[in-house]
Amino acid sequence: MAELLTYENLIALLTLTSLEVVLGIDNVVFIAILAGKLKKEQQDFARKMGLLVAVVSRLLLVFSLAWIMGLKENLFTLLGQGFSGKDLVLIIGGLFLIGKATHELHNRVEGGESSHTLKVATLQAVLIQVALVDIIFSLDSVITAVGMVEHVSIMVIAILLSVGIMLLFSKAITDFIGLHPTIKVLALSFLLLIGVMLVADGFGQHIPKGYIYFAMAFSLFVEMINIKSSGRGHKAIDI
Repeated sequence: MAELLTYENLIALLTLTSLEVVLGIDNVVFIAILAGKLKKEQQDFARKMGLLVAVVSRLLLVFSLAWIMGLKENLFTLLGQGFSGKDLVLIIGGLFLIGKATHELHNRVEGGESSHTLKVATLQAVLIQVALVDIIFSLDSVITAVGMVEHVSIMVIAILLSVGIMLLFSKAITDFIGLHPTIKVLALSFLLLIGVMLVADGFGQHIPKGYIYFAMAFSLFVEMINIKSSGRGHKAIDI
């Protein structure tokens, strides 16, 4: 244990924890959107269970490092492009996110998300969808961890710390998305972009997440200004 408490390992732990939080943002957004479709009394439970599933998924993958590394070996070649188990998981997960985000955006734009639609969503269905997406996001997260640190214990601590941080802020994110419909559209657009990025990555075309995060952060910043100015406008009218 003492050999882990070195300066290099502490820096690696801090860096990996920060990176795990960043990589987990898309997971929190997805959970927030799905939890928002449940009854009010079920939302908090679904949010916590979703993050619990994320912890379990990541820890199971960490303790299966040999299998994880094996996923990077090509299974077959198509039109000169090799595809590994990891690539197939990313492509399937990306297509699922694209389909889910597109469906939700369609409901928002076309007005199909009525109170009746909200009642159709069940806790079991939401948790199943969260579990499926958690596996995709966890795979990306764990592969990143494997490339950064050598000690499994550091990976485990970083995962636990990052999910604890996400759990701390997930309720605020869920409530904020629920209160502002335009923010939900931005969140869905973010998931759509993540889905496209995963599919592209599966086909060997790596797109740095930083580009997508910067674009969405800028869009969020503009929308926050719009919300702030709209609030002031309503106050002026009330007076």
